[in-house]
Amino acid sequence: MNKSRVVVGMSGGVDSSVAALLLKQQGYDVMGLFMKNWEGDDTDEYCSSRQDFLDAASVADILDIPLEVVNFSAEYRERVFSLFLAEYQAGRTPNPDVLCNSEIKFKAFLDHALALGADWIATGHYAQAHEINGQFQLLKGEDGNKDQSYFLYRLNQQQLSRTIFPIGHLYKREVRKIALEHRLPNSTKKDSTGICFIGERPFREFLNRYLPVNPGEIHTLDGQIVGEHQGLMYYTIGQRQGLGIGGTRAGNEQPWFVSEKDMQANVLYVVQGHDHPALLRSSLTAVDLSWISGASPHQSWVYAAKIRYRQTDAPCAITRLEHDSCQIGFAAPQWGVTPGQSVVIYESKVCLGGGIITDNV
Repeated sequence: MNKSRVVVGMSGGVDSSVAALLLKQQGYDVMGLFMKNWEGDDTDEYCSSRQDFLDAASVADILDIPLEVVNFSAEYRERVFSLFLAEYQAGRTPNPDVLCNSEIKFKAFLDHALALGADWIATGHYAQAHEINGQFQLLKGEDGNKDQSYFLYRLNQQQLSRTIFPIGHLYKREVRKIALEHRLPNSTKKDSTGICFIGERPFREFLNRYLPVNPGEIHTLDGQIVGEHQGLMYYTIGQRQGLGIGGTRAGNEQPWFVSEKDMQANVLYVVQGHDHPALLRSSLTAVDLSWISGASPHQSWVYAAKIRYRQTDAPCAITRLEHDSCQIGFAAPQWGVTPGQSVVIYESKVCLGGGIITDNV
C-alpha cells in the first residue's frame, strides 16, 4: 500500500470528492482541505460556500479522512481580485479562474499542503499530468467536454511535479457513477459555474461596488450613434445580449454585436450580424507568456489553440516570438478574439502553455 500523504482540495463537488475516494482506494494517506477564498458579501443568496463546506465535510466523514478548512481570502484579493478589477477598468475581459489556479489552488494551497507534510496535492480537475524523462507535461482530460487544461496552462514544472489529477482519465458520467455507487451525498450535485464572489448575482451590480460607472455612446463603425452604454467595463467583444439597442438600421434585422471598445474616447462600437468581418481576426498578440516546460514552443510550427474555454482547437502557428510576447496566426479567422482572455497552445493532447490576449492585433 502506498502511504504517501496527499492533500486533496475538496470543494464540496462530486469531482473532488471522487478524487479523494480514488486516492484512498489506491492506498494514499489522504487528507481533505476546503479552501475559503472570499469574504464579505458571501451570502447563501449568491454564493454556495456554506453548503459546499457541509458537502465536503459529509464526504470526508464517509471516507473517514480528516478535513481542514483554510482561509485564502487575503491571498485571493491580493493575487487575483485586484488584477480582476484592474483588467476590467482597463476595458479588458479577464479570466480569474486561470489566475486562481496558478496563484491559489496550485501555489497558496500547495505551499500550505507541503507545510502539513504532504508529498502531493490533488484536485478534481479534468486534466492529466505525465512525466517523461523527468519533464512534466500537462495533458487534456480524457473527457473532451469537461477538459480543464485551458484553465491550468500557467502551471509550472514544480507545481505539476507535486500534483495528481485522479479523475483526469475519466468521463463525467463515470465520476457520477462512482459517487453513486459509494453513496456520496453529492453524486447528483449540479456543477458549479462561475466564480464564487460573483455567483448568480447581476454582474453589473457587482462591479458597481468596486469601479466607477462611466456611461458613453454606442457607435456603428461608420460613426452613427445608435445608443448609450453603461460603462465599457460591462461589455466584451462578441457580446450580443444587454446592449439595449432598439430597432433596426437600414432594414437590417440582424442582431447587434460588440466589435470594439475605444477606452480613450469612451465609445462602444457595434456591428450587425454574427459573421461581420469586424468580429473576425486572422491573428492575435499575446503577452505575459507562460510555458509549462519552461521553454518556448517552436516558431512557425503548426499547433492548435483555444482563445476561450470549450472552443474547438484552431490550427495556428506562432509567427513571432519574443521574450514575453508572441504573435499567433490562424489558418482560419477566429471569431470574437477578446483582450484579457487567454490563448492556450496545444500540440495534440499536450498543453504547452499560452498567454493573455492583448489589444494590439
